[in-house]
Amino acid sequence: MEILVDWFYQYGWKVLLILTLFAAIYWLIHHLTPPVVKSRVRSQMKGKPEVEMEKRADTLIRVIRDTSTVALGILALFVVLDQIGINITAALAGLGVVGIAVGLGAQALIRDIISGFLILLENQYSVGDVIRVGNIAGGVEEITLRRTILRDLDGARTSIPNGEIRTVSNLTQEWSRAHLNISVAYKEDVDRVMAVMRKIWEEMAQDSNWSSFIISTTPSLLRVDEFGDSGIVIKLVGETQPIRQWDVMAEFRRRVKRVFDEEGIEIPWPHTKVYFGNSPGGTMPA
Repeated sequence: MEILVDWFYQYGWKVLLILTLFAAIYWLIHHLTPPVVKSRVRSQMKGKPEVEMEKRADTLIRVIRDTSTVALGILALFVVLDQIGINITAALAGLGVVGIAVGLGAQALIRDIISGFLILLENQYSVGDVIRVGNIAGGVEEITLRRTILRDLDGARTSIPNGEIRTVSNLTQEWSRAHLNISVAYKEDVDRVMAVMRKIWEEMAQDSNWSSFIISTTPSLLRVDEFGDSGIVIKLVGETQPIRQWDVMAEFRRRVKRVFDEEGIEIPWPHTKVYFGNSPGGTMPA
Protein backbone atom coordinates (compact mmCIF):
# COMPACT_ATOMS: atom_id res chain seq x y z
CA MET A 1 0.00 0.00 0.00
CA GLU A 2 2.84 2.33 0.91
CA ILE A 3 4.42 1.72 -2.48
CA LEU A 4 1.21 2.74 -4.24
CA VAL A 5 0.91 5.91 -2.13
CA ASP A 6 4.53 6.84 -2.81
CA TRP A 7 4.06 6.18 -6.52
CA PHE A 8 0.95 8.33 -6.58
CA TYR A 9 2.67 11.26 -4.85
CA GLN A 10 5.66 10.95 -7.14
CA TYR A 11 4.06 10.07 -10.49
CA GLY A 12 0.37 9.29 -10.14
CA TRP A 13 -0.93 12.83 -9.73
CA LYS A 14 1.04 13.90 -12.82
CA VAL A 15 -0.42 11.04 -14.85
CA LEU A 16 -3.91 11.87 -13.60
CA LEU A 17 -3.44 15.55 -14.48
CA ILE A 18 -2.16 14.68 -17.95
CA LEU A 19 -5.05 12.30 -18.64
CA THR A 20 -7.52 14.91 -17.38
CA LEU A 21 -5.97 17.53 -19.65
CA PHE A 22 -6.11 15.29 -22.70
CA ALA A 23 -9.68 14.25 -21.84
CA ALA A 24 -10.65 17.94 -21.73
CA ILE A 25 -9.00 18.53 -25.12
CA TYR A 26 -10.81 15.48 -26.49
CA TRP A 27 -14.14 16.81 -25.18
CA LEU A 28 -13.53 20.26 -26.64
CA ILE A 29 -12.62 18.86 -30.07
CA HIS A 30 -15.67 16.58 -30.17
CA HIS A 31 -18.07 19.34 -29.07
CA LEU A 32 -16.59 22.34 -30.88
CA THR A 33 -15.83 20.63 -34.19
CA PRO A 34 -19.48 20.35 -35.44
CA PRO A 35 -20.46 24.05 -35.14
CA VAL A 36 -17.09 25.28 -36.42
CA VAL A 37 -17.05 22.90 -39.41
CA LYS A 38 -20.70 23.58 -40.30
CA SER A 39 -20.13 27.33 -40.20
CA ARG A 40 -17.02 27.01 -42.38
CA VAL A 41 -18.74 24.71 -44.87
CA ARG A 42 -21.74 27.03 -45.18
CA SER A 43 -19.49 29.98 -45.96
CA GLN A 44 -17.48 28.00 -48.54
CA MET A 45 -20.48 26.33 -50.19
CA LYS A 46 -22.83 29.31 -50.17
CA GLY A 47 -25.53 28.84 -52.79
CA LYS A 48 -25.13 25.05 -52.91
CA PRO A 49 -28.03 22.73 -52.00
CA GLU A 50 -28.58 22.26 -48.27
CA VAL A 51 -28.16 18.50 -48.53
CA GLU A 52 -24.71 18.97 -50.10
CA MET A 53 -23.57 21.20 -47.24
CA GLU A 54 -24.83 18.69 -44.68
CA LYS A 55 -23.04 15.76 -46.35
CA ARG A 56 -19.79 17.72 -46.61
CA ALA A 57 -19.96 18.85 -42.97
CA ASP A 58 -20.82 15.38 -41.63
CA THR A 59 -17.92 13.83 -43.55
CA LEU A 60 -15.36 16.36 -42.29
CA ILE A 61 -16.64 16.11 -38.72
CA ARG A 62 -16.23 12.31 -38.73
CA VAL A 63 -12.71 12.46 -40.14
CA ILE A 64 -11.56 15.22 -37.77
CA ARG A 65 -12.95 13.39 -34.74
CA ASP A 66 -11.44 10.03 -35.68
CA THR A 67 -8.04 11.48 -36.58
CA SER A 68 -7.84 13.68 -33.48
CA THR A 69 -8.77 10.73 -31.24
CA VAL A 70 -5.87 8.65 -32.58
CA ALA A 71 -3.42 11.58 -32.45
CA LEU A 72 -4.39 12.53 -28.88
CA GLY A 73 -4.14 8.93 -27.73
CA ILE A 74 -0.60 8.53 -29.10
CA LEU A 75 0.52 11.91 -27.75
CA ALA A 76 -0.95 11.22 -24.30
CA LEU A 77 0.83 7.86 -24.19
CA PHE A 78 4.23 9.44 -24.91
CA VAL A 79 3.73 12.19 -22.32
CA VAL A 80 2.66 9.71 -19.65
CA LEU A 81 5.65 7.46 -20.38
CA ASP A 82 7.97 10.44 -20.08
CA GLN A 83 6.46 11.43 -16.73
CA ILE A 84 6.83 7.98 -15.19
CA GLY A 85 10.53 7.89 -16.03
CA ILE A 86 10.69 6.06 -19.34
CA ASN A 87 13.14 7.72 -21.73
CA ILE A 88 10.98 8.35 -24.78
CA THR A 89 13.83 10.04 -26.66
CA ALA A 90 15.64 6.74 -27.02
CA ALA A 91 12.34 5.03 -27.79
CA LEU A 92 11.56 7.57 -30.51
CA ALA A 93 15.06 7.16 -31.97
CA GLY A 94 14.53 3.43 -32.07
CA LEU A 95 11.11 3.89 -33.60
CA GLY A 96 12.70 6.14 -36.20
CA VAL A 97 15.01 3.36 -37.34
CA VAL A 98 12.17 0.87 -37.29
CA GLY A 99 10.00 3.44 -39.04
CA ILE A 100 12.34 3.57 -42.00
CA ALA A 101 12.14 -0.18 -42.40
CA VAL A 102 8.39 -0.20 -41.90
CA GLY A 103 7.99 2.76 -44.20
CA LEU A 104 9.53 0.88 -47.08
CA GLY A 105 6.85 -1.76 -46.67
CA ALA A 106 4.08 0.71 -45.87
CA GLN A 107 4.15 2.74 -49.05
CA ALA A 108 0.64 1.56 -49.92
CA LEU A 109 -0.63 2.85 -46.56
CA ILE A 110 1.04 6.23 -47.09
CA ARG A 111 -0.45 6.40 -50.59
CA ASP A 112 -3.91 5.61 -49.17
CA ILE A 113 -3.64 8.39 -46.58
CA ILE A 114 -2.46 10.98 -49.13
CA SER A 115 -5.24 9.98 -51.52
CA GLY A 116 -7.80 10.18 -48.71
CA PHE A 117 -6.59 13.65 -47.79
CA LEU A 118 -6.95 14.79 -51.42
CA ILE A 119 -10.44 13.25 -51.68
CA LEU A 120 -11.56 15.29 -48.68
CA LEU A 121 -9.72 18.43 -49.77
CA GLU A 122 -11.24 18.37 -53.26
CA ASN A 123 -14.68 17.25 -52.02
CA GLN A 124 -14.83 14.44 -54.57
CA TYR A 125 -17.58 12.73 -52.56
CA SER A 126 -19.03 12.68 -49.05
CA VAL A 127 -20.83 10.30 -46.73
CA GLY A 128 -24.33 9.79 -48.17
CA ASP A 129 -23.30 10.13 -51.83
CA VAL A 130 -23.77 7.31 -54.32
CA ILE A 131 -20.56 6.72 -56.27
CA ARG A 132 -19.12 4.29 -58.78
CA VAL A 133 -15.53 3.09 -58.44
CA GLY A 134 -14.58 0.74 -61.26
CA ASN A 135 -17.33 -1.87 -61.41
CA ILE A 136 -18.45 -1.22 -57.81
CA ALA A 137 -21.30 1.19 -57.12
CA GLY A 138 -22.98 2.00 -53.84
CA GLY A 139 -23.71 4.54 -51.15
CA VAL A 140 -20.78 5.97 -49.21
CA GLU A 141 -21.16 4.80 -45.61
CA GLU A 142 -17.83 5.93 -44.22
CA ILE A 143 -14.69 7.79 -45.25
CA THR A 144 -11.37 7.84 -43.43
CA LEU A 145 -7.95 8.94 -44.58
CA ARG A 146 -7.16 5.29 -45.37
CA ARG A 147 -10.26 3.82 -47.00
CA THR A 148 -13.80 4.37 -48.29
CA ILE A 149 -16.66 2.02 -47.43
CA LEU A 150 -19.54 1.49 -49.89
CA ARG A 151 -22.86 -0.31 -49.42
CA ASP A 152 -24.50 -1.57 -52.62
CA LEU A 153 -28.16 -2.42 -53.32
CA ASP A 154 -27.60 -6.03 -52.25
CA GLY A 155 -26.40 -4.82 -48.87
CA ALA A 156 -22.79 -5.83 -49.52
CA ARG A 157 -20.32 -3.64 -47.63
CA THR A 158 -17.18 -3.01 -49.67
CA SER A 159 -14.01 -1.42 -48.29
CA ILE A 160 -11.82 0.29 -50.91
CA PRO A 161 -8.33 1.65 -50.05
CA ASN A 162 -8.23 5.29 -51.12
CA GLY A 163 -4.94 4.74 -52.94
CA GLU A 164 -6.65 2.32 -55.34
CA ILE A 165 -9.32 4.85 -56.37
CA ARG A 166 -8.18 6.14 -59.75
CA THR A 167 -11.48 7.21 -61.28
CA VAL A 168 -14.67 7.84 -59.32
CA SER A 169 -18.13 8.82 -60.62
CA ASN A 170 -20.33 10.71 -58.17
CA LEU A 171 -23.98 10.14 -59.10
CA THR A 172 -25.50 12.41 -56.45
CA GLN A 173 -23.38 15.54 -56.03
CA GLU A 174 -25.23 18.89 -56.18
CA TRP A 175 -27.92 17.49 -58.53
CA SER A 176 -28.83 14.25 -60.26
CA ARG A 177 -30.38 13.31 -63.59
CA ALA A 178 -33.31 11.09 -64.44
CA HIS A 179 -32.47 9.34 -67.72
CA LEU A 180 -35.24 7.26 -69.30
CA ASN A 181 -35.63 5.39 -72.59
CA ILE A 182 -39.29 4.67 -73.36
CA SER A 183 -40.12 2.39 -76.31
CA VAL A 184 -43.37 2.68 -78.32
CA ALA A 185 -44.70 0.79 -81.33
CA TYR A 186 -43.77 1.93 -84.84
CA LYS A 187 -47.41 2.64 -85.64
CA GLU A 188 -47.65 5.38 -83.00
CA ASP A 189 -47.56 9.11 -83.75
CA VAL A 190 -44.15 10.10 -82.31
CA ASP A 191 -45.07 13.77 -81.79
CA ARG A 192 -48.20 12.76 -79.87
CA VAL A 193 -46.24 10.29 -77.71
CA MET A 194 -43.59 12.92 -76.92
CA ALA A 195 -46.30 15.43 -75.97
CA VAL A 196 -47.87 12.88 -73.62
CA MET A 197 -44.51 12.11 -72.00
CA ARG A 198 -43.78 15.82 -71.55
CA LYS A 199 -47.18 16.32 -69.93
CA ILE A 200 -46.59 13.42 -67.52
CA TRP A 201 -43.28 14.93 -66.40
CA GLU A 202 -44.76 18.42 -66.00
CA GLU A 203 -47.65 17.05 -63.95
CA MET A 204 -45.16 15.29 -61.67
CA ALA A 205 -43.20 18.53 -61.28
CA GLN A 206 -46.41 20.24 -60.11
CA ASP A 207 -47.50 17.40 -57.84
CA SER A 208 -46.93 18.35 -54.19
CA ASN A 209 -45.66 14.85 -53.46
CA TRP A 210 -42.95 15.05 -56.14
CA SER A 211 -42.23 18.72 -56.82
CA SER A 212 -39.58 18.87 -54.08
CA PHE A 213 -37.64 16.09 -55.83
CA ILE A 214 -37.68 17.58 -59.33
CA ILE A 215 -35.55 20.51 -60.50
CA SER A 216 -36.54 20.59 -64.20
CA THR A 217 -40.19 21.60 -64.47
CA THR A 218 -40.12 20.34 -68.06
CA PRO A 219 -37.78 17.69 -69.52
CA SER A 220 -34.41 19.14 -70.46
CA LEU A 221 -34.15 16.64 -73.33
CA LEU A 222 -36.91 14.77 -75.18
CA ARG A 223 -36.09 13.17 -78.51
CA VAL A 224 -36.30 10.08 -80.71
CA ASP A 225 -33.17 8.21 -79.73
CA GLU A 226 -33.26 4.92 -81.64
CA PHE A 227 -35.15 2.73 -84.08
CA GLY A 228 -35.18 -0.50 -82.10
CA ASP A 229 -35.98 -4.04 -83.18
CA SER A 230 -39.52 -3.85 -81.78
CA GLY A 231 -40.24 -0.16 -81.47
CA ILE A 232 -39.10 3.45 -81.48
CA VAL A 233 -37.06 4.48 -78.43
CA ILE A 234 -37.80 7.95 -77.06
CA LYS A 235 -35.30 9.45 -74.62
CA LEU A 236 -36.36 11.72 -71.76
CA VAL A 237 -33.88 13.48 -69.47
CA GLY A 238 -34.58 15.79 -66.54
CA GLU A 239 -32.70 17.09 -63.51
CA THR A 240 -33.68 16.05 -59.97
CA GLN A 241 -32.48 16.67 -56.45
CA PRO A 242 -29.41 14.60 -55.46
CA ILE A 243 -30.10 10.87 -55.01
CA ARG A 244 -33.78 11.29 -55.98
CA GLN A 245 -33.43 10.31 -59.64
CA TRP A 246 -34.30 6.64 -59.01
CA ASP A 247 -37.49 7.53 -57.13
CA VAL A 248 -38.52 9.96 -59.87
CA MET A 249 -37.79 7.46 -62.67
CA ALA A 250 -39.78 4.72 -60.93
CA GLU A 251 -42.81 6.99 -60.49
CA PHE A 252 -42.52 8.29 -64.06
CA ARG A 253 -42.54 4.74 -65.47
CA ARG A 254 -45.59 3.90 -63.35
CA ARG A 255 -47.46 6.93 -64.70
CA VAL A 256 -46.34 6.25 -68.28
CA LYS A 257 -47.82 2.75 -68.15
CA ARG A 258 -51.14 4.04 -66.81
CA VAL A 259 -51.41 6.99 -69.22
CA PHE A 260 -50.30 4.97 -72.26
CA ASP A 261 -53.01 2.42 -71.50
CA GLU A 262 -55.59 5.22 -71.24
CA GLU A 263 -54.40 6.85 -74.49
CA GLY A 264 -54.14 3.58 -76.38
CA ILE A 265 -50.40 3.96 -76.95
CA GLU A 266 -48.77 0.59 -77.47
CA ILE A 267 -45.64 -0.35 -75.54
CA PRO A 268 -43.99 -2.99 -77.77
CA TRP A 269 -42.55 -6.32 -76.76
CA PRO A 270 -40.18 -8.56 -78.72
CA HIS A 271 -42.09 -10.62 -81.29
CA THR A 272 -41.24 -12.45 -84.51
CA LYS A 273 -43.21 -13.06 -87.71
CA VAL A 274 -42.62 -16.55 -89.15
CA TYR A 275 -42.97 -17.15 -92.89
CA PHE A 276 -42.64 -20.71 -94.16
CA GLY A 277 -42.32 -19.80 -97.86
CA ASN A 278 -43.92 -21.60 -100.83
CA SER A 279 -44.08 -25.33 -101.25
CA PRO A 280 -42.79 -26.60 -104.65
CA GLY A 281 -45.41 -25.92 -107.25
CA GLY A 282 -47.66 -24.35 -104.68
CA THR A 283 -49.00 -20.84 -104.25
CA MET A 284 -48.19 -18.22 -101.61
CA PRO A 285 -50.58 -18.53 -98.64
CA ALA A 286 -52.99 -15.69 -98.09
